[in-house]
Amino acid sequence: MKKRVLIIDDDMDMCTLLSRFLTRNGYDTGVAYSGPKGIAKFEEENFDIVLCDYRLGNMDGKEVLLAVKKTRPDTIVLIITGYSDIKTAIDVIKLGAYDYITKPLIPDEVLSVLNKALNQPGNAASEKNDAAAKRKPVPGKFIKQEFLVGEAPATKDLYQQIEIVSPTNYSIILYGESGTGKEVIAKTIHKLSSRKDKPFVAMDCGTLSKELAGSELFGHVKGAFTGAMQDKEGHFELANGGTLFLDEVGNLSIDIQATLLRVIQERKFKRVGGNKEMDVDVRIIVASNENLQDAYQKGKFREDLYHRFNEFSINLPPLRNRRQDIPPFADFFLQKTNEELAKDVSGFEEEVIRMFMNYSWPGNLREFRNVVRRAVLLTQGDLITPKTLPWEITNTNPLTAIPEPFKKEETTTTTLKKDIGLKGAASKAEYEAIMNVLKEVKFNKKKAAEVLNIDRKTLYNKLKSYEEFFEQ
Repeated sequence: MKKRVLIIDDDMDMCTLLSRFLTRNGYDTGVAYSGPKGIAKFEEENFDIVLCDYRLGNMDGKEVLLAVKKTRPDTIVLIITGYSDIKTAIDVIKLGAYDYITKPLIPDEVLSVLNKALNQPGNAASEKNDAAAKRKPVPGKFIKQEFLVGEAPATKDLYQQIEIVSPTNYSIILYGESGTGKEVIAKTIHKLSSRKDKPFVAMDCGTLSKELAGSELFGHVKGAFTGAMQDKEGHFELANGGTLFLDEVGNLSIDIQATLLRVIQERKFKRVGGNKEMDVDVRIIVASNENLQDAYQKGKFREDLYHRFNEFSINLPPLRNRRQDIPPFADFFLQKTNEELAKDVSGFEEEVIRMFMNYSWPGNLREFRNVVRRAVLLTQGDLITPKTLPWEITNTNPLTAIPEPFKKEETTTTTLKKDIGLKGAASKAEYEAIMNVLKEVKFNKKKAAEVLNIDRKTLYNKLKSYEEFFEQ
């Protein structure tokens, strides 16, 4: 049966081109030219994937994403961004998007991301349409198969803590920036525990309303609220005997926090609208971008619930603090992408690795993986070259990106070409002013454009125009 993709974009030509391309490649498509029409079409019909532009005029892709997830939480949502804005990408992934794709769109990249999303083990669409394809992890090889364990001192310290706490039943708080791999670490702890043969269930608390959070956590009975057409198991029930991972737990409402505390204390729960108490035995691992101790001191999080969770806490280091891991992770992501795309790219030019080492990686491992995947897709030869990398990476200033131990004595400076004249000199001054602002806002182009009092399109056009005046 063909998979169905809903394309939501206010650019009619883009919708037509994407629809034709995906239809030729075995998908059934539907299109909508605005956010409200897209949401209405999604609610009326069944779609496996929603491919939505972030900027829709009357609403943004974030609103569409939330509406889609509220209607059918298991739906795969891919966001198209007009600019390589890592902050926006991180925000939509935190809200439940599977991935993001940047314009200009490369048809093969779109197809690759769609295929990967549908074939990802654990996705509802994949399980529903191909139950026989479920793979069981090979005992003792989980870490090697699923992800790489780095060699940086911060990484070694992280895994030492994991080895110590995994065999226990302690509740754990994982702290770390977006993209540092909190869910991967939670899975690792589960696989190294005595519960490894029981379910591991993950839930993103960042996108759920109060009503939906109760249903997702504890389940509901038929008729409990409008739209409850049948009984539903909650995440506690699904994880019974195993591990429940709650990401962005600080976003849960105070009422849900109170119910959650009672369930943890008594090891019993009721489905929403139900009267029957059920016993439950789960190990809880939670994750947060913000310090939960600060949150309870500000009244945003229950102190008693914090102490229930805080039997052990682990801080996941950002990628910029474990730069020794960058080359092996580059090779690891390259190998995985070669398998995914059936390509045989053999490695990276030395300049590419240097750029990777100089970059600050605000999106951490998630951003790194996406950069390598896109580079492999664009590479026609044996080696990945700087031409396949995003502007943020190729134009990073090593002096601002690398901590002191990694700085080299020789530095790269931007110099004027000899024949650029007065126009070039003015452009260089403008270039340096823009670069200073970009550094201050950590290369967030939206904020930079606001500070410079120009729109992002103008900012992008200016950045592209500098290439003809300057050389590194």
